[in-house]
Amino acid sequence: MGGATFSIPVWAEFAATAIGSVQGAAFASGFRDRRIDLFGVAFIGVATGLGGGILRDVSLASPLVALSTNWNILVAIAAALIGMLLARVFSSIDPVITVLDALTLGLFGAIGTTKALAFGLPEVPAAFVGLISAVGGGMLRDILLGMPIAVMHVGSLYAVAAGAGTVTLVLLRDLGGSVFWCAVISAAVTTAVRLLAVMFGWSLPEQRTIELSRARVGFGLLRRRQVTPREYPTTTGVIPVYKAVPRGEGKGEGA
Repeated sequence: MGGATFSIPVWAEFAATAIGSVQGAAFASGFRDRRIDLFGVAFIGVATGLGGGILRDVSLASPLVALSTNWNILVAIAAALIGMLLARVFSSIDPVITVLDALTLGLFGAIGTTKALAFGLPEVPAAFVGLISAVGGGMLRDILLGMPIAVMHVGSLYAVAAGAGTVTLVLLRDLGGSVFWCAVISAAVTTAVRLLAVMFGWSLPEQRTIELSRARVGFGLLRRRQVTPREYPTTTGVIPVYKAVPRGEGKGEGA
């Protein structure tokens, strides 16, 4: 596969970086109780916008696009400042952040998969690189905020949405689709799955510990034991608020 066929437009990279930075800054602005200053909010926004691309390039052992020109960092900074302004304009920023978060996933997933294919990676590794690129910015954002990483916790199909888009891209490409439309459809699939998951509360089952029952040791009957109190999110949006539920309670709530 020729690299020219898979060349990524500069505007696409800028758009993904800008949307990611806006989303990251607006997200950080929602945590008023943490007393994050303006520099901290801007820094988190820039890290969110550039994080996915950096992880993508590190995975491919290629020069970092984020550091190749002055414009990438400048675009990220400007977008982060816009994100802070948006957080002040909108009284409820969670729906806005959710949409921006879904768009960021879709764009970085499509760009990451496309670039991996350009480097000659097979379909499965290419889709995996796209997945890393999609969730990288959000992971870095959560780490900087000292909160649970969204992709690793029960939520609204964060990584699954990104994976659905990247797999769609490689499948459509194998069927002979043009790179541009494969990328557009991939980003649309990721965005749609993420938004639908947030709207309807879709999520994967929670992991539970499986142990051998001590009461019956004949054939080692299996039982599930909950060791610690569970945490249930009170919202299904981008900013979850968790509450501890003692063991035995909350079994009737929607899983």
